[in-house]
Amino acid sequence: MKQVNIFARIIDFLRLRCYTNNTERGDSMAKVFDVAKYILEKEGRMSTMKLQKLCYYCQAWSLVWDDEALFDEEFQAWANGPVCRELFYKTQGRYSVSAADETGDSANLTANQIDTINAVLSHYASHDAQWLSQLTHMEDPWNKARIGIPAGVGCDRVISKASMAEYYGGL
Repeated sequence: MKQVNIFARIIDFLRLRCYTNNTERGDSMAKVFDVAKYILEKEGRMSTMKLQKLCYYCQAWSLVWDDEALFDEEFQAWANGPVCRELFYKTQGRYSVSAADETGDSANLTANQIDTINAVLSHYASHDAQWLSQLTHMEDPWNKARIGIPAGVGCDRVISKASMAEYYGGL
């Protein structure tokens, strides 16, 4: 069991390294790290859990308002709400993070992406991490991804971008 866990973490590290290399090559789509950097620059230090939920809502509303994903990385339906695995491993072991801790580059974001992020922050950023987590627990994308998974139990099922666009687009 431990060997499988170590192997999975090595694969995740290599994937994370691939994302970092793509950013260095100048790929046009923003990365979750770019969005995280912008959020932290604008809002200041926050818990890693709150950062995860804000990135999730930025992705969800970008799918609705802009008709496209803000970044490629996926969110999984973890016990405490949506979590982007790449961002989790980057911030793992820390309760809170600041812009100085994040290696993304907010300059990679377009004006339209920044408008979307700002709109999300104006609605969600005043709430604490627990409130945001509880909100995701009441919404279809997280619930549907966790069908058959008991409360509090780990889960690595992906919350599809299609389910996010459908649910939030209907609000």
